[in-house]
Amino acid sequence: MSQFSTARLSEARSPIATNPIANSASFLFRRAIVGLGLFSALAFAVQNPHGVQLVPAKADATKKPVIPAPVAVIAPPGSELYIAQRGDSIPSVARKYLKRTKFLTSSELGDAIREANQKRQGVFLKSGEPIIIPGILESAIVEKSVPVARDFEVRAIYLTGVMAGSDHGVRIIKHWREVGGNAVVFDIKDSDGIVNIAFDHPLAAGQRHYIPDLPKFVHFLHSENMHAIARIAIFRDEHLVTTHPELAVKSQRTGQAWRENGKLVWTDPSNPRVQDYDIALAKYVAQSGVDEVQFDYVRFPAEGDQKDAAFAFQTAHPDCKDAACPGSSHPESQCRDGACPVSAAGPTTTAGSTTAHPKPKKDTQRSEVIADFLKRAYAQLHPSGVLLSLDVFGIMAWQRPVDLSHTGQDIVAMAKHCDVLSPMIYPSHFFGMDGIARPGDAPEHFIGESMDRFKLITKDSGVVIRPWLQAFAWRTKTYSPQYIEVQAEVAKQKGGIGFLFWNANNDYSKPYIAMPEMRAAKNKDRYLRGDEVGMKPEPVAATPVAANTAPIAAPVAAPHTKVETGLAPSPADSTHAAQKIWRH
Repeated sequence: MSQFSTARLSEARSPIATNPIANSASFLFRRAIVGLGLFSALAFAVQNPHGVQLVPAKADATKKPVIPAPVAVIAPPGSELYIAQRGDSIPSVARKYLKRTKFLTSSELGDAIREANQKRQGVFLKSGEPIIIPGILESAIVEKSVPVARDFEVRAIYLTGVMAGSDHGVRIIKHWREVGGNAVVFDIKDSDGIVNIAFDHPLAAGQRHYIPDLPKFVHFLHSENMHAIARIAIFRDEHLVTTHPELAVKSQRTGQAWRENGKLVWTDPSNPRVQDYDIALAKYVAQSGVDEVQFDYVRFPAEGDQKDAAFAFQTAHPDCKDAACPGSSHPESQCRDGACPVSAAGPTTTAGSTTAHPKPKKDTQRSEVIADFLKRAYAQLHPSGVLLSLDVFGIMAWQRPVDLSHTGQDIVAMAKHCDVLSPMIYPSHFFGMDGIARPGDAPEHFIGESMDRFKLITKDSGVVIRPWLQAFAWRTKTYSPQYIEVQAEVAKQKGGIGFLFWNANNDYSKPYIAMPEMRAAKNKDRYLRGDEVGMKPEPVAATPVAANTAPIAAPVAAPHTKVETGLAPSPADSTHAAQKIWRH
């Protein structure tokens, strides 16, 4: 018998328990106390077992508690339901689905996944958790080029492939658009030879898919109303010569790959396999929806031991020991002494397919190799509707024979096989030119002089001059937003149409400030015309070349100086050694 039962038995045997009236009074008193909350119902029930029988409602032990059924997660149109696996996280799922969605980066998709799943917090997913994946594409994006006239005013910045495919790159692009830019130049293949997109070709072994979906990226640029320019470094290709040394420039002394100042970086520009590879890449890019293909490093090596360099176009003539064969009317081997005029003639061979190449003549020169290559490339790219632009040395405007003999960049001949020429007229790069000790602090002079010369030597060719301008602080103490404005103003007033800003680190803080100021100028035609993609520009009168411009002198003898470097850098420049400046 339990403790309570014993207590109740003892209570029942007491004298009070045998008195009915006392029992009733006690019961009423306790009910009153419980009603006032002085005793709990449990205590009352313990002291008075009859009290629990007064509760009218009783639980039905036959009924089981109802467990609500789980709510079914239904993916809305344009999305897909994913059931999380063990170890999944939102970033890992975003990377898994990125190619199948409209989003450009995995972090952008990750944010969209959180938003589509009731703003889900945290990173890791529970095994079996249903997750809605938004932005699913029914099929891969197929983007088409947006045609523009060759004299469309491009206002562009340059992005590496790594940057272009990143979230930071997307922010840069959007900000550039906000301040008035209308175009972006982005790397497909830089001089390191790494291809930033998926490209199926036997020579394209070095790939890092920093831009995982080129049509999608171009579609994004088009959605921002921007002109898409795909940059390809042509003959300076470090990866290709490393993996295929048979395609490199050859050393006449050793028969091995030739090195420029100790660096193995140059393919042979006259090698048919090299040319076909670059043309195939350009055609593939054009078919992916870009609006313009830009060739950089479309030249021969300009430094190093030139006498030791041997090229494929010379092999048909064993006696060729330099850039041309003996017997040429203007052998470039003699141009170092300043004896050779700039050739105004175009290539004398006909364009072929990617497998038909013009046969080298006995007196073939480097400039003809470059012109023949461009003629073939332009013939194959132009039908696709894209523009072809060429980056060239700014120094080539001076037409010094030594520069032509090394680079092969005959501006007159090149202008016949492209839509746009983009001379790199960074003031800081004109070392020792025109008697100016610090050229980087004289942007008015070097931008103006370069533009005058390029306009004159390309007169009547129909080619557009769209210069690369300096957007970095190397070898100048005056780099600022005003430095940007001065370059843009002088370039436009000297006949340039649009501009490209170069910063190897993709830091455009100064152009960001300068652009709104240029757009707000009272004289609307001072800095820029204001063309936009899809908008037909107002016709404007051609800007005459300044009346006091000195005539371009005939080529004269020039000392053998390095095209890129000219004068030796001063010790103060050593602080910039880690910054990537040199190119082209």
